[in-house]
Amino acid sequence: MPHTVTWLDRLRIERVVWSLDQRLYDLPSRTRVALRREVRANLLAAAAEVGVTEALHRLGDARALAREYLDAELGEGPRHSWMAALLFLFTTPLVLNFFLSEATNAYQQALTATGAPADGTFSWGGVAWLQSSVTFAIHQGQATHTGGAWTPLVYILLVVGSIACGRLWRALPRRGNGGPATTATGAAG
Repeated sequence: MPHTVTWLDRLRIERVVWSLDQRLYDLPSRTRVALRREVRANLLAAAAEVGVTEALHRLGDARALAREYLDAELGEGPRHSWMAALLFLFTTPLVLNFFLSEATNAYQQALTATGAPADGTFSWGGVAWLQSSVTFAIHQGQATHTGGAWTPLVYILLVVGSIACGRLWRALPRRGNGGPATTATGAAG
């Protein structure tokens, strides 16, 4: 007996398709779109035949289905994550800049907090290993500063941290165990 698929049924199907799609971000976008369309079409056809509740029940858990798709496409085991690598790469500078600027502002406030006008130039070594030295110029109670750039170690840590957080070495193509098989043939003379 055919069932009618209402707009509420379509919303339930779209929620499951969206949930599956969110778990398949490690796949190439074309593959992900094709899988999304296939699952949506199959769910709509099954919902028309047996009802949306039964169709979703037969589909099973979206997390398990996504794991099966990923295992089939990329192989079993832990995988790389571009999202984790990009998250580390873009949030670490924000956090680091916040703390380095707060340290610089704290030193500047310490120089100008005495109340007595102390004109002159003062130098601070910065945060060791992360920041170059900072020079403060104080004139009539107003302070300006120059310096405080990241050291080369910060850039190295950003690259290494992104690779480590995203496990990006797993994205490299894998070599075969023995390489191409070669056979030696001898010529009889």
